[in-house]
Amino acid sequence: MTDIINRLRSKKGDEGFTLIELLVVVVIIGVLVAIAVPVYLNYRKGAADKSAQSDVRGGVSAVEQFYTDHGNTYPTTAKSAVSTALTLAISGDTSTQTITVSDKSQIGYVNKTTSYLICGTNSGGSGKYYLYDSSTGGSVKAVTATLNLDTCS
Repeated sequence: MTDIINRLRSKKGDEGFTLIELLVVVVIIGVLVAIAVPVYLNYRKGAADKSAQSDVRGGVSAVEQFYTDHGNTYPTTAKSAVSTALTLAISGDTSTQTITVSDKSQIGYVNKTTSYLICGTNSGGSGKYYLYDSSTGGSVKAVTATLNLDTCS
């Protein structure tokens, strides 16, 4: 019996990992992290841009609803263009409509009498601005130039 125990103890020599094996694992994890972090940050910027674009689309719907609710008159004033909400109103009228804006997004509204502009951006995004011009219709367009949210130009 002692012979068997002695043989089992002598075969037990290699246990654990060598330093080289551990270093290889650490290098592989480092490479994977170096690839994943920039990709993740780009996804976040893209999501922020889509958020601003969605807020502008929501603003278009709100303005059009305001237009039909107020006798085919576009809002003449817009307050708080750079906060968490944009309030639409007609001068001298007490009724208003509020457009709620996503986190870090900012939108602006400009009345052009027979048409309007809505523009927006998100500070967490890639710096793109989005613009909707009701005189041309169509979809919300990305603008590479920096826009003033008070004038959308």
